Amino acid sequence: MNLKARTAFITGAGQGIGRACAEVFASRGADLVLLDKNPATLSEVCKKMGKKGRKVVSILVDLTDTTALRRELEAYCSNLTIDILVNNAGFDRPGTTVKIDRAGFEAELGIHLTVPLFLMQFVLPSMRSRKWGRIINVSSIYGLIGGKGEVAYSAAKAGVIGLTKSVAREAAADGVTVNVVLPGLTRTPTIENFMAQKFKDAIIRETPLGRMAEPEEVARVIAFLASDDASYVTATAIPVSGGWGI
Repeated sequence: MNLKARTAFITGAGQGIGRACAEVFASRGADLVLLDKNPATLSEVCKKMGKKGRKVVSILVDLTDTTALRRELEAYCSNLTIDILVNNAGFDRPGTTVKIDRAGFEAELGIHLTVPLFLMQFVLPSMRSRKWGRIINVSSIYGLIGGKGEVAYSAAKAGVIGLTKSVAREAAADGVTVNVVLPGLTRTPTIENFMAQKFKDAIIRETPLGRMAEPEEVARVIAFLASDDASYVTATAIPVSGGWGI
């Protein structure tokens, strides 16, 4: 799964799965374009990747501000050849059906669906003209099974699966593969710091492997999909959930 001479564009790269992707991709020879809105965590990751000898472009931006995002892409990426896109950034605003408000619902759709669509529109023309490209979207096992009190998040993550499959159909003839991974409970800072232990314990009880995932375990599946070893894999949704929900 060699990624030498490839450039990977990763959103939400400051922590969690995005940071793990940066580390795994760099270890396999890829150069990096890393996006996040947190200056402290993004700077830390970029310095670490630079010490590994990789070329790193750092873009500090709120992805939901598409005007600013377009400006930053034009400034930093117009002359770059982006081979791999990892749409990882996201957030969760829990709420039941009767309590979620429109703003919260649309915010979830924006970060999980509108932003990935925008970025795919940005990278696809070049990928298709070069007859090679890899796009990996990060959904969630909740996109398959739903989650109590997670109506907006589950709906958005289900949409990511449909978006992935549709774009995969469009891009396949030009050698671009588009896949989606569905993580289960993963040891990210958000889960560690904000999810109550009783909810984590309940999910772990339903997970056949009996534990949560480490971010690197998800990142390694994403790196596989980005490599030539996955050249005949497209329009596929891969659970990385320890058996939870499947």
